[in-house]
Amino acid sequence: MAEAERTLQEVLSAFDFGAPVVGAVRYGEGHINDTFCVHTQPADRPCRRFILQRMSAAAFKRPDQLMENIIGVTDYLGREIEKHGGDRSREALEVLRPKNGEPFYTDSQGGAWRLYPFVEDTICYQSAQTPELFAASGRAFGRFQRLLQDYPAGTLHETIPHFHDTEDRLAKLKAAVAADKLGRAAECQKEIEFCLARESDCSVALDALRQGRVPLRVTHNDTKLNNVLMDKDTGAGMCIIDLDTVMPGLAINDFGDSIRFGANHSAEDETDLTKVNLDVELFAVYAAAFLEGAEGSLTDEEIALLPWGAKLMTLECGIRFLTDYLVGDEYFHISREKHNLDRCRTQFKLVADMEANWQRLQDIVEQYKKG
Repeated sequence: MAEAERTLQEVLSAFDFGAPVVGAVRYGEGHINDTFCVHTQPADRPCRRFILQRMSAAAFKRPDQLMENIIGVTDYLGREIEKHGGDRSREALEVLRPKNGEPFYTDSQGGAWRLYPFVEDTICYQSAQTPELFAASGRAFGRFQRLLQDYPAGTLHETIPHFHDTEDRLAKLKAAVAADKLGRAAECQKEIEFCLARESDCSVALDALRQGRVPLRVTHNDTKLNNVLMDKDTGAGMCIIDLDTVMPGLAINDFGDSIRFGANHSAEDETDLTKVNLDVELFAVYAAAFLEGAEGSLTDEEIALLPWGAKLMTLECGIRFLTDYLVGDEYFHISREKHNLDRCRTQFKLVADMEANWQRLQDIVEQYKKG
């Protein structure tokens, strides 16, 4: 029995679902948390579903701070959505507290669990099957930026220290290479050299922040397409999910992580690198939609740096996969040998493609900066 299942019945008893629980099954394709879909059966209504998650103790050392961030942001989003005439129940997550009134439940083994209502009549896509779908996610994440533009970013906890600190990610890679505790560095020399050759790139966004050229904002920090729930009928981006990494950050990083994930037609762990290519047209589609959703809330400097956001988030993700492979696959869930190394190689192939198309990417964002 998996660890999360050992305390699942205890956890289910800790929440008031308003109706008998008739089932709880693992759900989704996330790498980090243990996620279950809980089915309840009210006496006089259709089945009601909930999302129950055990937060990863490896990824999140302070679940209290994590949930303080999430509750603060979701409550604020809900108010903003209502203010603009939206449907709070479908457009923002809501944290449902356990019976003890705390923000989350701690089980007898120390596991931290949270509960959300299931947002019905939505679809979670794993890839951008059409340009329209990718654009819908761009509008949703741009709108996320706009709705939170006045939220005091400095009040949020940094739940994963240095999460999008690309300089720190590179430093951790260097340390992992030096330690080489599993003897894996020899087979990764090409990938290690790829990172070291781009060491100065790792400071571009951070220098812009340190110099005051871009503002610190509330950012999602994991803006993959599968973190937007799409309306099953209209295809519109309805609700931003997976708020674990909501922290102070840079808007260009949120943009960039979407491009990393969506502006290509391959899986994140594709082993045939000939299938891994940046789609410049999808970059343009997403840029237009993201800025449409943001509705003028980004500065000209942020817009000009959007290509850098794409490159740095892709490079950083590759660095993270490579580091995790070298230290023994401690962070990301894997399903095969060398899974994280394969993931790393797809990211670096995308970085190389971005570099080959750099002027085109800059021209695209310059067009939108001018309006």
